[in-house]
Amino acid sequence: MKSKITIIITTALTSLGLQAQTDSTKTVNPLKFSGYVDVYYAYDFGEPENNTRPSFMYSHNRHNEVALNLGFIKAAYEKDNVRANLAFMAGTYSNANLAAEEGVLKNIYEANAGVKLSKTKNLWVDAGIFASHIGFESAVSKECWALTRCILSDNSPYYESGVKVGYTSDSGKWFVSGLVLNGWQRIQRVDGNKTLAFGHQLTYKPNSKVTLNSSSFIGNDKPNDSKQMRYFHNLYGQYQLNDKWGLTAGFDIGAEQKSKGSESYNCWYSPVLIAKYKATDKINIVARGEYYSDENGVIITTGTPNGFQTFGYSLNLDYYIYDNAVWRIEARNLSSKDEVFTKNGDPVKQNFAMVTSLTVSF
Repeated sequence: MKSKITIIITTALTSLGLQAQTDSTKTVNPLKFSGYVDVYYAYDFGEPENNTRPSFMYSHNRHNEVALNLGFIKAAYEKDNVRANLAFMAGTYSNANLAAEEGVLKNIYEANAGVKLSKTKNLWVDAGIFASHIGFESAVSKECWALTRCILSDNSPYYESGVKVGYTSDSGKWFVSGLVLNGWQRIQRVDGNKTLAFGHQLTYKPNSKVTLNSSSFIGNDKPNDSKQMRYFHNLYGQYQLNDKWGLTAGFDIGAEQKSKGSESYNCWYSPVLIAKYKATDKINIVARGEYYSDENGVIITTGTPNGFQTFGYSLNLDYYIYDNAVWRIEARNLSSKDEVFTKNGDPVKQNFAMVTSLTVSF
């Protein structure tokens, strides 16, 4: 009897256009909250006196202590043709990587707002503080194949501020953006700097297994009286070879004027290759090889005859305790042409470290 009555009522409401809203048409909340915590322990066999790993490392850089690398709380809003993100962070990453920023700016992970420019196309303009458009690694370790960052990632922008216009094709295969920025990894411009910087990003995803990306930066990151133009390009490809194997290949190259108005440039470059093997549904094994050459100290200053010319390799093991909780361990060795590292206070050519971390996202 009950089922017959239900059918009669439903039919009547439908005919009057008054049928109750089904689950599939419920309004989605446009405001979402999320969070992330990355706690780690690193042991650097060089045993630095100040308990800080080499100065060109900005993530997981504290020696022989349990530390928070990055923790943040994020609010994301998206409805119709507007969107916004706001996230506050803490940790050794923000202390090291945002040391040049003033006050509470050191604790801003993201703060941006955007408006859709077209009713029919996926074209947006966004302004504020963003994650960098450069590279295949971010500050969020859980999203990266290796526990620690590559030298090229640690020494190119993690974040940026400015305005960007981005377009995604109807097929979703192409993304292109143009950016006007406050500088090379800057929220605020350097005092005396009267120029803006520019960048681009072009991403092609022909299918779910392949990503190809080109990103650039053009600008000056010094006061105008010592202006030196910098030109930088990042290129990478990520390939899912099969269900078990993935491969990332990346290459950075940059050039900066030797002095204001100079027609000569100091160059640096860095290739990297990372292989990931999915041993089981819960275990990943990652191997990485990399090289970074900055003979003239544009990005990494050493004060040694040959500058920073360093080869590195690492081996990584990840265990997915749950979908949102990952335990990781990594062994990493770096070898340089000059004695750019220290061991017990003495200069050496090699650095070896073990790092383990627990990350939880929610």
